[in-house]
Amino acid sequence: MDPQSLPPNVSTSHKISSDGLQYKKCDLKEENRLLEPVRAREENPFDIFRVFCVSLIPSMALNLVPALWDFPQVLESIIAGATAGVVVEAALYPIDTIKTRLQAARGGGKVVLKGLYSGLGGNLVGVLPASAIFLGVYEPAKQKLLKTFPENLSAFAHLTAGALGGAASSLVRVPTEVVKQRMQTGQFASAPAAVRLIVAKEGFRGLYAGYGSFLLRDLPFDAIQFCIYEQLRMGYKLAAQRDLNDPENAIIGAFAGAITGAVTTPLDVIKTRLMVQGSSKQYKGILDCVRTIMREEGTHTLMKGIGPRVLWIGIGGSIFFGVLEKTKEMLAKKRPENQKSF
Repeated sequence: MDPQSLPPNVSTSHKISSDGLQYKKCDLKEENRLLEPVRAREENPFDIFRVFCVSLIPSMALNLVPALWDFPQVLESIIAGATAGVVVEAALYPIDTIKTRLQAARGGGKVVLKGLYSGLGGNLVGVLPASAIFLGVYEPAKQKLLKTFPENLSAFAHLTAGALGGAASSLVRVPTEVVKQRMQTGQFASAPAAVRLIVAKEGFRGLYAGYGSFLLRDLPFDAIQFCIYEQLRMGYKLAAQRDLNDPENAIIGAFAGAITGAVTTPLDVIKTRLMVQGSSKQYKGILDCVRTIMREEGTHTLMKGIGPRVLWIGIGGSIFFGVLEKTKEMLAKKRPENQKSF
């Protein structure tokens, strides 16, 4: 701030600097008054976060929208991903709830079969943008990698694109999953109450409880599931010498989902335990969780809920990929002729 621009009501004393210039020095009381807003922002970082959200995010979004319209297939993937994600969650939520309660129950704990739709509304609010983000990252990344790598490394392109999509969407998926699983296990009655109490008791990072274990489960899951699905589709398409129909896409999606769901069950158990523990902190981290489960409950506990999980993700894969491909096909037909290429 220019010293000469200080308001007249500021108490100052005149000093001469070493270069002969005169400047004004505020007394301590006035200095504290002037610095108070700055200190308040330092103590409350959410003020800075709010400024960022209000001022920067809209301008970033406005700059991004025209760029996305240059890539109609990306927009179609975003819409198709959001649609498929919401349909799967709404249709199979009770199976997911049973799986979560099986995994969260310690020892011979009884699983309650009431309130199987608990938390569905709040979950759908998070699933829609998360699925959109995943496909919005996955599709362009896949196209770029397929052009970069030789044809015999197409599986690596699908694995990498799946992991990138999972990492990007995790910023929304993790808080959604934390709230959902706490409600499924009966800790909260509504999503807004869950968010409010989690933040009050555990801080903002309580919404990201088990983030490491989530990535440990979901990055391999997303990579493997989409890789199996894409590779099987490519092989089937090559053998049949035609595009796949809706039932064929659904069957391949079910197979990819069931296999991936089975092999990642131990990672899912660990993720569930870390996310639902809340402020009790009975596990100190991923390794401590694994050791504690194996010591107190046995190795077989790491496969808890595999039946509902395989059923849920198998059927879910069928619905998800079936809806995904059908929605993309419908949107592509409505695309103007001059935008047919990617």
